[in-house]
Amino acid sequence: MAPVAPHSRDLVRDVTATKLGGMPIAVLGMQEMADLMISAAESHPRPNLPLFLTSANGEVLSRYARDRDFARMLAQADLINADGQPMVVASRFFGEHPLPERVATTDLFHSVARGAVERDLSFYLFGASEEENRSAVENVRRLHPGIRIVGHSHGYLKGEALREKIREIDALAPDILWLALGVPREQIFVYEFGPLLTNVGLIKTSGGLFNFLSGSRARAPDWMQRFGLEWAWRIKEEPARLFWRYLTTNPHAMLLLVSRSGTVSQIRAGFRRRLVQRMPQWVRRAAGAVPSPITPDLPTDANGA
Repeated sequence: MAPVAPHSRDLVRDVTATKLGGMPIAVLGMQEMADLMISAAESHPRPNLPLFLTSANGEVLSRYARDRDFARMLAQADLINADGQPMVVASRFFGEHPLPERVATTDLFHSVARGAVERDLSFYLFGASEEENRSAVENVRRLHPGIRIVGHSHGYLKGEALREKIREIDALAPDILWLALGVPREQIFVYEFGPLLTNVGLIKTSGGLFNFLSGSRARAPDWMQRFGLEWAWRIKEEPARLFWRYLTTNPHAMLLLVSRSGTVSQIRAGFRRRLVQRMPQWVRRAAGAVPSPITPDLPTDANGA
């Protein structure tokens, strides 16, 4: 694991962001994001209020553009990373800064967990059904021996039971609260209860993370993930729940990525950058895109030969 950055209140504010689909997306790779979370969990950079870290994919982009209340809640996030390969591809053409890679929460969790074991940081896992949550916790403890999970709970609580659970979580003071309630329930949760979790270091929204940790859902093959087709795999796995959602949100998200990312000059620069990268070396040199090789000075003997 890379060295963790020094503790700083500006830990998140200093992260470069690029505008994609109308949202500010952090220009961070997987390990950079994991290191940031570990550092923030150690330092609790904002006293009496947890940091709010979340992710964006096609569904989130579409809802952000259509729902003012959701957009207002998401605007309070300290950092938004790209949990969708199409966003990474779009950033190379339309963003001011290209994203280095997709930061899938399902993979990010394990990178953070390894760092948490090294530094004795604590987790709380909140969300999913009781059986899914319990299985997820058991598997995490098996995969990451020594990990400190101070508590966990399913996400189907309401009224006084939910308020009591909030008090319990705050008393346990986890460094990281993994919140897996799905969109938009987890954003609503942070908006309503974040100010009450004064002893929590940071909250990371996690969508369907616990379903994968429990083993009840399988990840898409690597090639589908690389080509941004994980949504198709998920439709195959859960057609009744996801078919209509993706049918309506994915086209809208693609339109937003084209129309609400960066500025016209940035879009032109992005296209130019991609075009130059695809040119053969000799064509780029002839066009002045790369300098011609310089013949080094050769050493001479005493007679100048």
